[in-house]
Amino acid sequence: MRHRAPGTPQGATLPTPAPRATRAAPPAADPVRLADFNAAPAPDAEQALLGCLDDRHWARRLTAHRPYPDLDALLAAADEASYDLAPGAVAGALTDEATALPPAAGPAERTALRAAHAAYESRFGHCFVLCLDDCPEDERLDRTLAAIRTRLGNEPDEERLVAADELRRRARARLTRLLAPGAGLPRT
Repeated sequence: MRHRAPGTPQGATLPTPAPRATRAAPPAADPVRLADFNAAPAPDAEQALLGCLDDRHWARRLTAHRPYPDLDALLAAADEASYDLAPGAVAGALTDEATALPPAAGPAERTALRAAHAAYESRFGHCFVLCLDDCPEDERLDRTLAAIRTRLGNEPDEERLVAADELRRRARARLTRLLAPGAGLPRT
């Protein structure tokens, strides 16, 4: 099908735009799950948040600002709190992070990834972190290796900022999954 743009003479048409490649949308937050999160006792909400980003100050801050009207408000608050993480807090949160091997990785891939991680940790003193939620499973190994190679060229201060941003992205993705239907806190 062809469309005519406004002001285009009769007979002149524009081709129909090609469909864009689409990513799988993240699971929509379940309003009931968000209500459960908002109503959960503070220690339970904080514990659930620590599974998204291992920083007690971040989790307490988000817990203290409940209730959230919707997932977007919670994600905005999470972003703001993660931007305020002190360098020591980022380093602490990085301690428990790791980018897992894809289940289908063979011995050569495992060796390459272990070597790349070791080089990264040797250069920067913390583990490599990368949010791969928007990446198809079969591309994760290649994307991880490429990201490590690229980021090894960063200066330490620059890499701390990149790693902190990857932590923030992971926390957002985990929060979304936490509040997805059938996940997260036990119902109250």
